[in-house]
Amino acid sequence: MAKKKLFGNNIKPACKYCLLCTPDDSGEKFSCSKFGDVKAYDACKKFSYNPLMRIPKKEVLLANSDVNKIAF
Repeated sequence: MAKKKLFGNNIKPACKYCLLCTPDDSGEKFSCSKFGDVKAYDACKKFSYNPLMRIPKKEVLLANSDVNKIAF
């Protein structure tokens, strides 16, 4: 049985999540240690997933404001 990876086993390669890339100030372009400047969703065969680069999606608020105030 294969071990389940963090955020699932089917993560599409993207420079945005790569261990070899570092973001620039705007967050749209990344600097890759192998290929230089790349875009966020580019990918190559040197891709190495780094879960710490992943930014969680924002919480979705429902249209009815009464439901949002309920403490679970």
